[in-house]
Amino acid sequence: MPKGYVLLTEAIEDPEGMAAYERASVPTLIQGGAAILAVDDSPRLLEGEWHGTRTILLEFPSVEAARAWYESPEYAEAKPLRQAAATSNAVLLTGFEMPS
Repeated sequence: MPKGYVLLTEAIEDPEGMAAYERASVPTLIQGGAAILAVDDSPRLLEGEWHGTRTILLEFPSVEAARAWYESPEYAEAKPLRQAAATSNAVLLTGFEMPS
């Protein structure tokens, strides 16, 4: 079963509001089985255009686990804090398993 990844880009407009979001969301990530693979406040753009100033990459045991976290009642309480503090994009990605 491939892993699931959530990629978020954020243009933070309210640093204090984002700090409140981080405090509220971290317990939901732990509960959801996530690993925080990257948090970058200055990603180096190689091609094209990129949204925001902060990029976060989360890894979950499966796509289903990632979706369950994002749709959980616990995260539903934290999500509006992020949406009020930043203009964000979020995508769910399916991990790639190299064929044998």
